[in-house]
Amino acid sequence: MNDVELVYVFLALAAFGAGYVDAVVGGGGLIQTPALLAAFPATAPATLFGTNKLASIVGTSSAAIQYARRVRVPWRLALPGAFAALVGSWYGAKVVTYLPPDLIRPFILALLILVAIYTFIKKDFGTIGIESRQTSSDIFKVVTIGGGIGFYDGFFGPGTGSFFIFLFVRFLQMDFLKASVTAKILNVATNLAAISYFAINVEMMWLLGAMMAVANLSGAILGSRMAIRHGAGFVRKMFLFVVSALVLKMAYDLIRAG
Repeated sequence: MNDVELVYVFLALAAFGAGYVDAVVGGGGLIQTPALLAAFPATAPATLFGTNKLASIVGTSSAAIQYARRVRVPWRLALPGAFAALVGSWYGAKVVTYLPPDLIRPFILALLILVAIYTFIKKDFGTIGIESRQTSSDIFKVVTIGGGIGFYDGFFGPGTGSFFIFLFVRFLQMDFLKASVTAKILNVATNLAAISYFAINVEMMWLLGAMMAVANLSGAILGSRMAIRHGAGFVRKMFLFVVSALVLKMAYDLIRAG
């Protein structure tokens, strides 16, 4: 096996792991994006970010479908939230050309730490949800969350799925399983917007993206089945694990940059 083949095997494994984690609780970019940056250090980051989104959207879409078959989806909330997320992500991707994303890294790190502490302290957080009435107030909340986190995903990205899930549990009283399926639907929209922007403005690695998409899809199918089988408690544990990993990764990046 030559060096090129080894790189492709490495990226396929990374995409599979990313698809699995992303399907359960979000945060697959924690695996997939660093893998791409390590494999192609001389390639423009925007090209790699676009390729990452190309691989991710297939797995995220599959996970959304898997969840929707087995979990009641609050469509009256998910659809307007997805539209707001799509618009927010498009403008976030545009802003990244004017403002370096690293400027907000310390702020995001602090938010992730607070999210992890809050979830850990409140043992029943997200394990039991209430049946949402999907009122006008709920729709306003999900549109605000969708637009804000969608903008963040287009602009920066790490932890998007985790932020969606946390905010849906906290402000819409969903359990982790329902929050996860809603987050997947909004994440499809943010990925679609980012791909549209990158495809127009930067060079994309289409063949590599297609290969990674197949691997991501395989991981997403397995991850969504595990989440549905084991329920909200399992998703909560994975959520804490992924958020903790994001905190460590971002703290390491800040220390290294400093």
